[in-house]
Amino acid sequence: MAQTHPTPADVAAAARRLGRPVQDAQALALADYLGQLVKWNAKMNLVGPSDWSTVFETLVVDSLYLADFLEGLNLGVAPLCLDLGAGAGLPGIPLRLLWQRGDYWLVESRDKRATFMRSAVGRLGLPATHVFHGRAEEALDKLDRHGHHATADLIVSRAFMPWPELLPFVRPMLHPGGALVILANTPPPPEPELPAGWSLADVASYPAAGKTRFFWSLRAA
Repeated sequence: MAQTHPTPADVAAAARRLGRPVQDAQALALADYLGQLVKWNAKMNLVGPSDWSTVFETLVVDSLYLADFLEGLNLGVAPLCLDLGAGAGLPGIPLRLLWQRGDYWLVESRDKRATFMRSAVGRLGLPATHVFHGRAEEALDKLDRHGHHATADLIVSRAFMPWPELLPFVRPMLHPGGALVILANTPPPPEPELPAGWSLADVASYPAAGKTRFFWSLRAA
């Protein structure tokens, strides 16, 4: 039977095999998150029938490399970040264990997934990390900074919707000059195919589950 609850040493070894080592405290927190995810998943099918190592190698791997990618973007000291369709907290919760700049909102409309994320965020004590249970287009109505409705400095999307639909959908939510980061299985389209008002800022590739995945960073004019 596959081991369901990893130890910190298990997680640290898995991260080294993926080429992105983690610190001891990060391995401890990731092991806790994975153990909780597998436990809840057995009752409510959050991520499919997977053991912790499969989840780590196919889903958490994105977060490890995304933390490094975001460090290379000019997001300011305290960006407002939206993670659309956050599901069971992937990539957002493992990401926040590694990258803790600004306020990060995990946006999810499905009740069971939002409930799990609230439990995990509270258990892990993640700073400035919040769960919004509702539709993505309603999120900013609830995030009022400095007396006016905020727009996000960063929006993260992993399989939320196809990119041709995503760009016009998120444009009203994104601060001028803000960044949209898409996690994808393919490289981005040629820049001339992007809608007016968008530019391709940066692209990175990384290994995951024996394949190559990509981060696209797009800027709104």
